[in-house]
Amino acid sequence: MLATTAPVISLETDADIAQREALLDLAFGRAARLAKTSERLREGRRPADGLAFAAHGPDGRVVATLRLWHVAAGPGRPALLLGPLAVHPWFRDRGLGGAMMTTAICEATRLGHGAILLVGDAPYYARFGFDAALTEGLWLPGSFDRSRFLGLELVSGALAGARGLVSPTGAPVDLPSLGELVAQAEPEMKRSA
Repeated sequence: MLATTAPVISLETDADIAQREALLDLAFGRAARLAKTSERLREGRRPADGLAFAAHGPDGRVVATLRLWHVAAGPGRPALLLGPLAVHPWFRDRGLGGAMMTTAICEATRLGHGAILLVGDAPYYARFGFDAALTEGLWLPGSFDRSRFLGLELVSGALAGARGLVSPTGAPVDLPSLGELVAQAEPEMKRSA
């Protein structure tokens, strides 16, 4: 299937989340993506406000996704973690991934963030200014390929001397209480009885 119009990039909405998850599963495989070290920094957290993006194809479906997450690049040094970036196979090789990256970097800069970290393909991300040299003093909570651990300074010197474990600092996902779950299940249990 070929698209006749360019996908439109916008902030992600709640209505996009199920399609986003399906796209990530298609792009990476569910088990593989959930096993990644970067996922330890995202799980149970909400993406940074105003920094979760979706691209919609001509039929309105999500065809690309990218989120940024609050982390600490060592003690007391705020940064963002980028990822995952995924583009539907039908829309690859059209510059959509690059457009998503440019949108995210520009918006993070506009919002006053100082640095972005990611784990990814160094040759691809180098064109946006990401460099493994900026993460030399940092490590992640699990195994990772050092050559794929990259940083980008949005503010000059934001990662200078950064040292330590990268840790999540974003707001936790709001989970329902046990009482709320029981209350939601009661009407269904009564209908089944």
